[in-house]
Amino acid sequence: MNNPLNKNILHKKKTLAIVGLGYVGLPLAITFSKTKKFKIIGFDLDKKKIEKINKGKSYFEDILNNDIKKLIKSNFFATNQIKYLNKADFIVVALPTPITNGKQPDNSNLISFARSLEKIDLKGKVICLESTVYPTATEEIFFPIINKQNLKIGKNCFLGYSPERIDPSNKMFKLKDIPKIISGYSEQCLQIVDKLYSTITKTVRASSIQCAEFTKCYENVFRSINISFANEMKMLSHKINVDIFETINLANTKPFGIYPFYPGPGMGGHCIPVDPFILSWYAKQKEFYARFIELSGEINDKMPNYIIDRILGHAIKNPCLNKKILLLGLAYKKNIGDMRESPSLKIIQLLKKLNFEVYCNDPHVNFDELKNLKIKKIEITKKSLNKFRYTICITDHDVYDYVKILEYSNFIVDTRNRFPLSSKKVISA
Repeated sequence: MNNPLNKNILHKKKTLAIVGLGYVGLPLAITFSKTKKFKIIGFDLDKKKIEKINKGKSYFEDILNNDIKKLIKSNFFATNQIKYLNKADFIVVALPTPITNGKQPDNSNLISFARSLEKIDLKGKVICLESTVYPTATEEIFFPIINKQNLKIGKNCFLGYSPERIDPSNKMFKLKDIPKIISGYSEQCLQIVDKLYSTITKTVRASSIQCAEFTKCYENVFRSINISFANEMKMLSHKINVDIFETINLANTKPFGIYPFYPGPGMGGHCIPVDPFILSWYAKQKEFYARFIELSGEINDKMPNYIIDRILGHAIKNPCLNKKILLLGLAYKKNIGDMRESPSLKIIQLLKKLNFEVYCNDPHVNFDELKNLKIKKIEITKKSLNKFRYTICITDHDVYDYVKILEYSNFIVDTRNRFPLSSKKVISA
Protein backbone atom coordinates (compact mmCIF):
# COMPACT_ATOMS: atom_id res chain seq x y z
CA MET A 1 0.00 0.00 0.00
CA ASN A 2 1.53 3.31 -1.10
CA ASN A 3 -0.45 5.68 1.08
CA PRO A 4 1.95 7.18 3.69
CA LEU A 5 -0.88 7.86 6.14
CA ASN A 6 -1.69 4.16 6.28
CA LYS A 7 1.98 3.14 6.43
CA ASN A 8 2.91 5.34 9.37
CA ILE A 9 -0.24 5.29 11.48
CA LEU A 10 1.31 3.15 14.21
CA HIS A 11 4.84 4.53 13.91
CA LYS A 12 4.43 8.28 13.77
CA LYS A 13 2.19 10.40 15.99
CA LYS A 14 -0.84 11.65 14.05
CA THR A 15 -3.48 14.23 14.87
CA LEU A 16 -6.98 12.96 15.58
CA ALA A 17 -10.00 15.27 15.72
CA ILE A 18 -13.08 14.14 17.64
CA VAL A 19 -16.15 16.07 16.47
CA GLY A 20 -18.87 16.24 19.11
CA LEU A 21 -17.75 15.98 22.75
CA GLY A 22 -20.88 14.37 24.13
CA TYR A 23 -21.58 10.96 25.67
CA VAL A 24 -19.76 9.30 22.74
CA GLY A 25 -17.08 11.78 21.72
CA LEU A 26 -15.61 12.62 25.12
CA PRO A 27 -15.04 8.99 26.24
CA LEU A 28 -13.63 8.32 22.76
CA ALA A 29 -11.11 11.17 23.15
CA ILE A 30 -10.11 9.89 26.60
CA THR A 31 -9.63 6.33 25.29
CA PHE A 32 -7.54 7.40 22.28
CA SER A 33 -5.43 9.68 24.50
CA LYS A 34 -4.41 6.70 26.63
CA THR A 35 -2.69 5.10 23.64
CA LYS A 36 -0.29 8.08 23.47
CA LYS A 37 -0.23 7.61 19.70
CA PHE A 38 -2.20 10.74 18.80
CA LYS A 39 -2.40 14.46 19.28
CA ILE A 40 -6.11 15.00 19.86
CA ILE A 41 -8.34 17.94 18.99
CA GLY A 42 -11.81 18.02 20.47
CA PHE A 43 -14.31 19.99 18.39
CA ASP A 44 -17.72 21.08 19.68
CA LEU A 45 -19.88 24.16 19.05
CA ASP A 46 -20.92 24.38 22.72
CA LYS A 47 -18.67 27.10 24.18
CA LYS A 48 -19.50 26.25 27.81
CA LYS A 49 -18.58 22.62 27.21
CA ILE A 50 -15.29 23.63 25.62
CA GLU A 51 -14.42 25.95 28.52
CA LYS A 52 -15.10 23.24 31.09
CA ILE A 53 -13.03 20.62 29.32
CA ASN A 54 -10.06 22.95 28.80
CA LYS A 55 -10.16 23.72 32.53
CA GLY A 56 -10.00 19.99 33.26
CA LYS A 57 -13.60 19.72 34.44
CA SER A 58 -16.13 17.06 33.52
CA TYR A 59 -19.74 17.79 32.61
CA PHE A 60 -20.85 14.14 32.81
CA GLU A 61 -21.08 12.50 36.21
CA ASP A 62 -19.82 9.14 34.96
CA ILE A 63 -16.71 10.78 33.45
CA LEU A 64 -14.48 11.80 36.34
CA ASN A 65 -12.59 15.07 36.49
CA ASN A 66 -9.40 13.00 36.82
CA ASP A 67 -10.06 11.54 33.36
CA ILE A 68 -10.43 15.03 31.91
CA LYS A 69 -7.30 16.32 33.66
CA LYS A 70 -5.27 13.41 32.26
CA LEU A 71 -6.77 14.12 28.82
CA ILE A 72 -5.72 17.79 28.98
CA LYS A 73 -2.15 16.73 29.80
CA SER A 74 -1.93 14.35 26.83
CA ASN A 75 -1.57 16.64 23.79
CA PHE A 76 -5.27 17.50 23.75
CA PHE A 77 -7.22 20.71 23.46
CA ALA A 78 -10.87 21.47 22.82
CA THR A 79 -12.10 24.15 20.44
CA ASN A 80 -15.16 25.43 18.60
CA GLN A 81 -13.07 26.80 15.72
CA ILE A 82 -13.37 24.67 12.59
CA LYS A 83 -10.01 25.92 11.24
CA TYR A 84 -8.13 23.67 13.67
CA LEU A 85 -9.39 20.61 11.82
CA ASN A 86 -6.90 21.50 9.06
CA LYS A 87 -4.27 20.01 11.38
CA ALA A 88 -6.08 16.68 11.69
CA ASP A 89 -5.10 13.50 9.89
CA PHE A 90 -8.24 11.75 11.17
CA ILE A 91 -11.67 13.28 11.73
CA VAL A 92 -14.01 11.10 13.79
CA VAL A 93 -17.57 12.43 13.86
CA ALA A 94 -19.77 11.66 16.86
CA LEU A 95 -22.65 14.12 16.57
CA PRO A 96 -26.23 13.45 17.74
CA THR A 97 -28.76 12.18 15.19
CA PRO A 98 -32.21 12.61 16.75
CA ILE A 99 -35.60 12.05 15.16
CA THR A 100 -38.25 14.65 14.43
CA ASN A 101 -41.67 14.81 16.07
CA GLY A 102 -42.88 12.91 13.05
CA LYS A 103 -40.46 10.04 13.81
CA GLN A 104 -38.17 10.81 10.87
CA PRO A 105 -34.36 10.94 11.05
CA ASP A 106 -32.87 14.38 11.64
CA ASN A 107 -29.35 14.51 10.20
CA SER A 108 -29.13 18.31 10.35
CA ASN A 109 -26.16 18.23 12.77
CA LEU A 110 -24.19 16.01 10.40
CA ILE A 111 -25.16 17.95 7.29
CA SER A 112 -24.22 21.25 8.93
CA PHE A 113 -20.83 19.89 9.98
CA ALA A 114 -20.19 18.36 6.55
CA ARG A 115 -20.81 21.75 4.95
CA SER A 116 -18.36 23.36 7.36
CA LEU A 117 -15.70 20.99 6.00
CA GLU A 118 -15.72 23.06 2.81
CA LYS A 119 -13.33 25.35 4.72
CA ILE A 120 -10.95 22.44 5.37
CA ASP A 121 -8.46 20.92 2.96
CA LEU A 122 -9.53 17.27 3.05
CA LYS A 123 -6.70 15.94 0.93
CA GLY A 124 -5.09 12.97 2.69
CA LYS A 125 -7.56 13.05 5.57
CA VAL A 126 -9.60 10.17 6.96
CA ILE A 127 -13.23 10.91 7.87
CA CYS A 128 -15.03 8.32 9.97
CA LEU A 129 -18.61 8.66 11.17
CA GLU A 130 -19.78 7.11 14.47
CA SER A 131 -23.30 8.57 14.66
CA THR A 132 -26.31 6.32 14.13
CA VAL A 133 -27.70 6.77 10.62
CA TYR A 134 -29.77 4.83 8.10
CA PRO A 135 -27.93 2.81 5.42
CA THR A 136 -26.35 5.01 2.70
CA ALA A 137 -26.45 8.17 4.88
CA THR A 138 -22.67 8.35 5.43
CA GLU A 139 -22.03 8.53 1.72
CA GLU A 140 -24.99 10.87 1.08
CA ILE A 141 -23.70 13.35 3.66
CA PHE A 142 -19.94 13.34 2.97
CA PHE A 143 -19.65 12.52 -0.74
CA PRO A 144 -20.74 15.98 -1.96
CA ILE A 145 -18.19 17.78 0.22
CA ILE A 146 -15.33 15.50 -0.80
CA ASN A 147 -16.30 15.69 -4.48
CA LYS A 148 -16.35 19.50 -4.34
CA GLN A 149 -12.61 19.36 -3.63
CA ASN A 150 -12.09 17.05 -6.62
CA LEU A 151 -10.73 14.31 -4.37
CA LYS A 152 -10.98 10.59 -5.03
CA ILE A 153 -12.19 8.55 -2.07
CA GLY A 154 -9.82 5.69 -1.40
CA LYS A 155 -6.88 7.42 -3.10
CA ASN A 156 -6.34 10.87 -1.62
CA CYS A 157 -9.23 11.07 0.84
CA PHE A 158 -10.68 8.29 2.96
CA LEU A 159 -14.18 7.61 4.28
CA GLY A 160 -15.34 5.09 6.87
CA TYR A 161 -18.10 4.29 9.32
CA SER A 162 -17.74 2.76 12.80
CA PRO A 163 -20.94 2.84 14.85
CA GLU A 164 -20.60 3.84 18.51
CA ARG A 165 -21.28 1.14 21.09
CA ILE A 166 -20.83 3.08 24.32
CA ASP A 167 -23.01 2.16 27.30
CA PRO A 168 -22.81 4.94 29.92
CA SER A 169 -22.18 3.75 33.51
CA ASN A 170 -21.53 0.14 32.42
CA LYS A 171 -18.68 -0.91 34.69
CA MET A 172 -18.26 -4.32 33.06
CA PHE A 173 -17.85 -3.14 29.45
CA LYS A 174 -15.80 -0.02 28.88
CA LEU A 175 -15.14 1.31 25.39
CA LYS A 176 -11.85 -0.59 25.15
CA ASP A 177 -13.64 -3.86 26.00
CA ILE A 178 -16.26 -3.64 23.24
CA PRO A 179 -15.30 -4.83 19.72
CA LYS A 180 -15.61 -2.03 17.19
CA ILE A 181 -17.36 -2.63 13.88
CA ILE A 182 -15.40 -0.87 11.17
CA SER A 183 -16.09 -0.24 7.50
CA GLY A 184 -14.71 1.77 4.62
CA TYR A 185 -15.78 3.00 1.21
CA SER A 186 -12.91 1.06 -0.37
CA GLU A 187 -10.42 -1.57 0.75
CA GLN A 188 -7.85 1.18 1.28
CA CYS A 189 -10.32 3.13 3.44
CA LEU A 190 -11.19 0.01 5.41
CA GLN A 191 -7.57 -0.80 6.19
CA ILE A 192 -6.84 2.71 7.42
CA VAL A 193 -9.97 2.83 9.60
CA ASP A 194 -9.07 -0.61 10.95
CA LYS A 195 -5.58 0.52 11.96
CA LEU A 196 -7.03 3.62 13.65
CA TYR A 197 -9.47 1.73 15.87
CA SER A 198 -7.14 -1.20 16.45
CA THR A 199 -5.11 1.16 18.64
CA ILE A 200 -7.93 1.16 21.24
CA THR A 201 -9.88 -2.10 20.90
CA LYS A 202 -10.56 -5.21 18.84
CA THR A 203 -12.12 -4.55 15.45
CA VAL A 204 -14.64 -6.46 13.36
CA ARG A 205 -14.73 -5.69 9.65
CA ALA A 206 -18.00 -5.10 7.80
CA SER A 207 -18.14 -5.74 4.06
CA SER A 208 -19.49 -2.25 3.37
CA ILE A 209 -20.42 1.02 5.02
CA GLN A 210 -24.09 0.27 4.39
CA CYS A 211 -23.83 -3.06 6.20
CA ALA A 212 -22.21 -1.37 9.22
CA GLU A 213 -24.91 1.34 9.26
CA PHE A 214 -27.63 -1.31 9.07
CA THR A 215 -25.96 -3.34 11.83
CA LYS A 216 -26.05 -0.41 14.24
CA CYS A 217 -29.77 0.05 13.65
CA TYR A 218 -30.32 -3.71 13.90
CA GLU A 219 -28.67 -3.89 17.32
CA ASN A 220 -30.97 -1.28 18.82
CA VAL A 221 -34.09 -2.55 17.07
CA PHE A 222 -33.31 -5.97 18.57
CA ARG A 223 -33.28 -4.45 22.05
CA SER A 224 -36.37 -2.34 21.41
CA ILE A 225 -38.44 -5.29 20.22
CA ASN A 226 -37.43 -7.54 23.10
CA ILE A 227 -37.99 -4.83 25.72
CA SER A 228 -41.38 -4.03 24.24
CA PHE A 229 -42.26 -7.73 24.50
CA ALA A 230 -41.24 -7.68 28.17
CA ASN A 231 -43.33 -4.54 28.69
CA GLU A 232 -46.39 -6.07 27.04
CA MET A 233 -45.99 -9.24 29.09
CA LYS A 234 -45.77 -7.09 32.23
CA MET A 235 -49.15 -5.58 31.42
CA LEU A 236 -50.60 -9.05 30.87
CA SER A 237 -49.04 -10.34 34.10
CA HIS A 238 -50.89 -7.67 36.07
CA LYS A 239 -54.15 -8.90 34.57
CA ILE A 240 -53.53 -12.46 35.73
CA ASN A 241 -51.80 -11.55 39.02
CA VAL A 242 -48.40 -13.04 38.15
CA ASP A 243 -44.98 -11.52 38.93
CA ILE A 244 -43.39 -10.85 35.52
CA PHE A 245 -39.90 -10.54 37.02
CA GLU A 246 -40.19 -13.97 38.62
CA THR A 247 -41.37 -15.32 35.29
CA ILE A 248 -38.41 -13.85 33.41
CA ASN A 249 -35.92 -15.13 35.97
CA LEU A 250 -37.47 -18.60 35.86
CA ALA A 251 -37.34 -18.63 32.07
CA ASN A 252 -33.71 -17.57 32.19
CA THR A 253 -32.75 -20.81 33.96
CA LYS A 254 -33.09 -22.51 30.58
CA PRO A 255 -29.51 -22.80 29.28
CA PHE A 256 -30.41 -22.09 25.64
CA GLY A 257 -32.91 -20.20 23.51
CA ILE A 258 -33.67 -17.45 26.04
CA TYR A 259 -32.13 -14.11 26.97
CA PRO A 260 -33.56 -11.91 29.73
CA PHE A 261 -35.00 -8.50 28.86
CA TYR A 262 -36.75 -6.63 31.65
CA PRO A 263 -39.75 -4.26 31.55
CA GLY A 264 -39.63 -0.70 32.80
CA PRO A 265 -41.36 2.70 32.71
CA GLY A 266 -40.55 3.30 29.05
CA MET A 267 -37.55 3.83 26.81
CA GLY A 268 -34.90 6.46 27.40
CA GLY A 269 -31.46 7.48 26.18
CA HIS A 270 -30.45 8.32 22.64
CA CYS A 271 -30.54 4.80 21.15
CA ILE A 272 -33.64 2.69 21.76
CA PRO A 273 -36.27 5.48 21.63
CA VAL A 274 -34.67 6.86 18.45
CA ASP A 275 -32.77 4.34 16.32
CA PRO A 276 -35.65 1.93 15.53
CA PHE A 277 -37.58 4.79 13.95
CA ILE A 278 -34.56 5.72 11.83
CA LEU A 279 -34.61 2.23 10.33
CA SER A 280 -38.41 2.16 10.11
CA TRP A 281 -38.39 5.41 8.14
CA TYR A 282 -35.68 4.08 5.83
CA ALA A 283 -37.65 0.87 5.27
CA LYS A 284 -40.64 2.91 4.10
CA GLN A 285 -38.42 4.69 1.58
CA LYS A 286 -37.79 1.22 0.17
CA GLU A 287 -41.53 0.44 0.17
CA PHE A 288 -41.17 -1.99 3.07
CA TYR A 289 -43.30 -1.78 6.20
CA ALA A 290 -41.29 -2.94 9.26
CA ARG A 291 -44.18 -4.06 11.47
CA PHE A 292 -42.11 -5.29 14.43
CA ILE A 293 -40.28 -1.97 14.67
CA GLU A 294 -43.49 0.07 14.55
CA LEU A 295 -45.23 -2.13 17.11
CA SER A 296 -42.30 -2.15 19.54
CA GLY A 297 -42.07 1.63 19.38
CA GLU A 298 -45.80 1.95 20.01
CA ILE A 299 -45.71 -0.33 23.07
CA ASN A 300 -42.63 1.32 24.58
CA ASP A 301 -44.04 4.80 23.99
CA LYS A 302 -47.22 4.07 25.91
CA MET A 303 -45.57 2.72 29.08
CA PRO A 304 -45.66 6.10 30.92
CA ASN A 305 -49.42 6.22 30.26
CA TYR A 306 -49.76 2.69 31.61
CA ILE A 307 -48.00 3.68 34.84
CA ILE A 308 -50.42 6.58 35.28
CA ASP A 309 -53.33 4.20 34.70
CA ARG A 310 -52.00 1.91 37.44
CA ILE A 311 -51.82 4.86 39.84
CA LEU A 312 -55.32 6.05 38.98
CA GLY A 313 -56.71 2.53 39.30
CA HIS A 314 -55.31 2.30 42.82
CA ALA A 315 -56.41 5.85 43.71
CA ILE A 316 -60.03 5.13 42.76
CA LYS A 317 -60.11 2.11 45.08
CA ASN A 318 -58.28 3.99 47.81
CA PRO A 319 -59.58 7.60 47.68
CA CYS A 320 -57.52 10.26 49.43
CA LEU A 321 -57.23 14.06 49.21
CA ASN A 322 -53.42 13.88 49.19
CA LYS A 323 -52.27 14.55 45.59
CA LYS A 324 -48.56 14.80 46.31
CA ILE A 325 -46.36 12.43 44.33
CA LEU A 326 -42.61 11.80 44.57
CA LEU A 327 -40.64 10.59 41.57
CA LEU A 328 -37.68 8.54 42.67
CA GLY A 329 -35.04 8.91 39.96
CA LEU A 330 -35.37 10.92 36.75
CA ALA A 331 -32.51 9.70 34.53
CA TYR A 332 -33.26 7.16 31.80
CA LYS A 333 -31.08 4.50 33.47
CA LYS A 334 -29.58 3.96 36.87
CA ASN A 335 -26.38 5.48 38.28
CA ILE A 336 -26.08 8.25 35.67
CA GLY A 337 -27.58 11.71 35.23
CA ASP A 338 -28.51 11.37 31.55
CA MET A 339 -32.01 12.73 30.93
CA ARG A 340 -32.15 12.17 27.17
CA GLU A 341 -35.59 10.87 26.21
CA SER A 342 -36.17 9.75 29.81
CA PRO A 343 -39.70 8.40 30.43
CA SER A 344 -39.79 10.47 33.62
CA LEU A 345 -40.30 13.58 31.48
CA LYS A 346 -43.55 12.26 30.02
CA ILE A 347 -44.68 10.92 33.39
CA ILE A 348 -44.22 14.39 34.93
CA GLN A 349 -46.30 15.97 32.17
CA LEU A 350 -49.09 13.42 32.57
CA LEU A 351 -49.20 13.83 36.35
CA LYS A 352 -49.36 17.61 36.09
CA LYS A 353 -52.27 17.38 33.66
CA LEU A 354 -54.08 15.39 36.34
CA ASN A 355 -53.31 18.14 38.89
CA PHE A 356 -50.91 16.05 40.97
CA GLU A 357 -48.29 17.98 42.91
CA VAL A 358 -45.03 16.54 41.62
CA TYR A 359 -41.78 16.37 43.59
CA CYS A 360 -38.58 14.72 42.42
CA ASN A 361 -35.34 13.30 43.74
CA ASP A 362 -32.33 12.22 41.72
CA PRO A 363 -28.81 12.59 43.15
CA HIS A 364 -27.24 12.21 39.70
CA VAL A 365 -29.28 14.81 37.79
CA ASN A 366 -28.42 18.51 37.52
CA PHE A 367 -31.74 20.16 38.39
CA ASP A 368 -30.52 23.53 37.09
CA GLU A 369 -30.94 22.09 33.60
CA LEU A 370 -34.59 21.18 34.33
CA LYS A 371 -35.89 24.61 35.33
CA ASN A 372 -38.37 24.66 32.45
CA LEU A 373 -40.14 21.63 33.95
CA LYS A 374 -40.93 23.62 37.12
CA ILE A 375 -40.49 20.56 39.31
CA LYS A 376 -39.81 20.64 43.03
CA LYS A 377 -36.65 18.98 44.24
CA ILE A 378 -36.80 17.29 47.63
CA GLU A 379 -34.44 15.33 49.84
CA ILE A 380 -35.40 11.83 50.95
CA THR A 381 -35.98 11.65 54.70
CA LYS A 382 -38.37 9.82 57.01
CA LYS A 383 -40.45 12.98 57.31
CA SER A 384 -40.49 13.86 53.61
CA LEU A 385 -41.38 10.36 52.40
CA ASN A 386 -44.45 10.26 54.61
CA LYS A 387 -45.85 13.40 52.97
CA PHE A 388 -46.47 11.70 49.63
CA ARG A 389 -49.46 9.64 48.68
CA TYR A 390 -47.35 7.81 46.11
CA THR A 391 -43.61 7.35 45.60
CA ILE A 392 -42.91 6.23 42.03
CA CYS A 393 -39.64 4.38 41.47
CA ILE A 394 -38.68 5.47 37.96
CA THR A 395 -34.90 5.03 38.07
CA ASP A 396 -33.44 2.52 40.51
CA HIS A 397 -30.14 4.19 41.41
CA ASP A 398 -27.97 2.04 43.67
CA VAL A 399 -27.45 4.96 46.05
CA TYR A 400 -31.03 4.75 47.32
CA ASP A 401 -31.82 3.02 50.62
CA TYR A 402 -34.78 0.95 49.45
CA VAL A 403 -35.46 -0.55 52.87
CA LYS A 404 -35.80 2.93 54.36
CA ILE A 405 -37.93 4.14 51.45
CA LEU A 406 -40.30 1.19 51.84
CA GLU A 407 -40.58 1.69 55.59
CA TYR A 408 -41.53 5.38 55.49
CA SER A 409 -43.50 5.66 52.23
CA ASN A 410 -47.29 5.39 52.05
CA PHE A 411 -47.57 3.64 48.68
CA ILE A 412 -44.78 2.78 46.25
CA VAL A 413 -45.36 2.44 42.51
CA ASP A 414 -42.51 0.17 41.48
CA THR A 415 -41.51 0.14 37.80
CA ARG A 416 -38.11 -1.49 38.41
CA ASN A 417 -38.72 -4.45 40.73
CA ARG A 418 -36.74 -2.94 43.62
CA PHE A 419 -39.41 -3.53 46.27
CA PRO A 420 -41.04 -6.75 47.50
CA LEU A 421 -44.43 -7.36 45.93
CA SER A 422 -45.44 -9.09 49.16
CA SER A 423 -45.72 -5.67 50.80
CA LYS A 424 -49.19 -4.15 50.72
CA LYS A 425 -47.53 -0.79 50.10
CA VAL A 426 -46.08 -1.85 46.74
CA ILE A 427 -47.94 -1.45 43.46
CA SER A 428 -46.19 -3.10 40.54
CA ALA A 429 -46.26 -0.96 37.43
